[in-house]
Amino acid sequence: MSAELAIVTGARGKLGPVWCEALAGAGYEVVQLDLEGGDGVEAADVTERGSLTRILEQTGAPAVLVNNAGIDQPPGEGGELPPDDDFLRVLDVNTRGTYVASHVFGTAMRQVGGGSIVNIGSLYASISPIPGLYDHIPGFVKPPAYGASKAGVVQLTKWLARHLAPVRVNAISPGGVRGGQDDEFVSKYNARVPLGRMAEPEDLVGPLLFLASDASRYVTGHELVVDGGFLA
Repeated sequence: MSAELAIVTGARGKLGPVWCEALAGAGYEVVQLDLEGGDGVEAADVTERGSLTRILEQTGAPAVLVNNAGIDQPPGEGGELPPDDDFLRVLDVNTRGTYVASHVFGTAMRQVGGGSIVNIGSLYASISPIPGLYDHIPGFVKPPAYGASKAGVVQLTKWLARHLAPVRVNAISPGGVRGGQDDEFVSKYNARVPLGRMAEPEDLVGPLLFLASDASRYVTGHELVVDGGFLA
């Protein structure tokens, strides 16, 4: 195991660059994975075991794996619940994809003596989307698949912590992260947060590095919620 190697799935996603830059800044050699390769990103599909095995053969066991790859279900329209066509796809990528990546890389990590897996959960793993946050958007319904998939990721984190030990497996569940939301949503969201604001990307760096490093060497199977007190 290289003490300097970290692998991040979903590197092109909204939070992918946050994790990659944080780990690179901490001295890790970061291997970035996403469906589309190029520009320093390796092409890989977390739902295809062979795709990840190919990466493992190239890199060897990492010290850190961040399971960030994920998708969301398109919102319902006209006030109706969204159709279920995309529901299983969200579960497949977000939950099963986390398992497949953890199994491929985590098994190798366990064989060489340890490491840290950080799964990316969500505030919506613990609470349903609140319709009042979105009711200013005509006909908008926040779909259920994303939250259901992330609740699965949190439970899977606990299972993996028991079955991959001494590899440590934890989850970070961010609250809302500021990133182009409309002003009315932001105002309503902030009113529910004791700290009075949405998360900034840099608010997630410390929690990630804590779980990735030996600073959390006796922490496993834990969900670290980073939500400004939203769930308090």
